[in-house]
Amino acid sequence: MTGEAPQPGAADPLGLHGVVPPTVTAFHEDESLDTEATAAHARFVVDHGATGVFPLGTNGEFPLVTGDERRAVVECVVDEVGEEVPVIAGVGAPSTRETVAHAEDAAAVGADGVVVVTPYYYPLDGDAAVAHYERVIEAVDVPVYVYHIPSKTGNALSLDTVDRLAEAGVAGIKDSSKDVPWLGQAIDAHPELTFLAGSDSLLYPGLQVGCTGMVSAVANVFPELVVDLFDAYDAGERDRARELQSRVYDVRDAIKRGPYMAGVKTALTLREDTPSAGPLRSPLRTMDDTDREALADDLRELALL
Repeated sequence: MTGEAPQPGAADPLGLHGVVPPTVTAFHEDESLDTEATAAHARFVVDHGATGVFPLGTNGEFPLVTGDERRAVVECVVDEVGEEVPVIAGVGAPSTRETVAHAEDAAAVGADGVVVVTPYYYPLDGDAAVAHYERVIEAVDVPVYVYHIPSKTGNALSLDTVDRLAEAGVAGIKDSSKDVPWLGQAIDAHPELTFLAGSDSLLYPGLQVGCTGMVSAVANVFPELVVDLFDAYDAGERDRARELQSRVYDVRDAIKRGPYMAGVKTALTLREDTPSAGPLRSPLRTMDDTDREALADDLRELALL
């Protein structure tokens, strides 16, 4: 960082910033876990400029893997890149008990921090949410980050609850709400926390309101594009950063075609210098030939293949 991008919060010992891709979980064709390819994907994004990795986020298909598989994913990623960049592992689950167990496993195999998605399925009030995060904070000696994605969990955090989470000791928030006023107010109230923009639609705007980095699905396939965006902003080249955000919009639109989540893994097979991550795990499904060819055409038009 050269100084133009927002600085990480003082409550974040990892100082997360820059591009932190939500790396994929690779599977063999029979949908069994492929740790070698999972580690190879983490290596790919780090070699192309990522300043951290976030295994077992949404792109990592975390709800579809077992506890033992989660531990194996974190361990193989830590072994591959953990000496070079922070590894913040997704550990969220609907129950506090299971979340704590995942967090303890991740810390035991070397994760630098854990990312806890807001519990899902059952509605939560602020008291329940705070108690959940307090249990995780008490259980592990690594920083705990909140993953706020109410469109998927059904549980949005109020700004008052964010105040209480900051008091409880969270290190930061990865926000995928796409609620810019909420994000701006949370950052304004808690400069001591690190905030990460969690949507490719808000990378540049996220930096403008105070996010120190970006958890970008596009960066799983084209990390250098998102790294260039961050570096341009950090260097004070705002016009170039805006242009690169526009380019990210185009890539995002391309990979969002077809079945949910299919775009990233399909695009990885189209880019010749990336390791294959295999299929998605059922019930998610990959692109059919028509969507795959359309994606390839879009990426060629964008001069990315």
